[in-house]
Amino acid sequence: MRPFFLFITLVLLLVCPSFMMAQNESTTIYNFLRLPTSAHATALGGTNISLSDDDASLLFQNPSLMSNASDRSINLGFFTYMQGIKAGNAAWTMAQGERGTWGIGAQFVGYGSMKEMTVEGVEMGDFSALDMAICGGYSYTLTDHLAGGATGKFVYSKYGPYTSVALAVDLGINYLNADKGFSGSIVVANLGGQVKAFGNTREHLPIDLRVGFTQQLAKAPIRFSVTMVDLTRWTSRSYYNPSRETEKAGRILLNHFIVGVDIVPMDLFYISAGYNFRRAAELKAAGSAHGAGLSFGAGLNLKKFSLGLAYAKYHVSMPSFMITAQYHL
Repeated sequence: MRPFFLFITLVLLLVCPSFMMAQNESTTIYNFLRLPTSAHATALGGTNISLSDDDASLLFQNPSLMSNASDRSINLGFFTYMQGIKAGNAAWTMAQGERGTWGIGAQFVGYGSMKEMTVEGVEMGDFSALDMAICGGYSYTLTDHLAGGATGKFVYSKYGPYTSVALAVDLGINYLNADKGFSGSIVVANLGGQVKAFGNTREHLPIDLRVGFTQQLAKAPIRFSVTMVDLTRWTSRSYYNPSRETEKAGRILLNHFIVGVDIVPMDLFYISAGYNFRRAAELKAAGSAHGAGLSFGAGLNLKKFSLGLAYAKYHVSMPSFMITAQYHL
């Protein structure tokens, strides 16, 4: 368990100063970048940066995890969000030498066609809306246990006649001790800014500091994952009822946590469940308490092909499903 305690010590050293540098809530755009891209990560609560799976789609979660993906792997994902909205992603990884891995990916959300109205209620016709991001990254195994990675992103949004472009980067590092069944990661996601704003005012990207670990039990086919997100926004009021002036420190801390559990009776198959405290609080505040924050999923891993399916609730109107399929060429 020594790797676990060393990792926790590092996390405390990194996270504690953020209490003193807590940011006020600010409006961000391109929030589609927070949507899930991996069925396994979705089943474990939506965000997981420490999975050591052979899963090319994890490059969207943590670029250093590309080092675990097989050479020439293609991964396709589809996500059901709200009615009329289509979301999906694709990823490709390719090994370079013994320690390097390249990866490219794309993520999109199509909102369909909508009516364009003036402030007076006059119908002007139809318009469409689209969010997309194209990324390319590289991961390198620094030592037998440590890997680092970076992913550059081109982000584009079009809402009717209005367009916006941004450039961003994700940075990640992963410590993996397979003998101890431990994996721990730190990620800074969506660092960057707008190249072209929708109007005259430039807006913020959803920058996110994440820390997480996964621990395999020594004598059972079970592994637990804990992921902490939004670690630079401890005073955010968006998680809570805005009519309340203060919140208990414990509640504020808890809403940064995502927990998940895997049951892996054999290498070919897994069953997963997760709980996202922040999503649970937001859905309950919107009047949807049933199943708020919960997620479930399962996956099949064959020699050349793998398939994952997950269920979660991201909106009060309907449940969401995530499916990912991967093939090794």
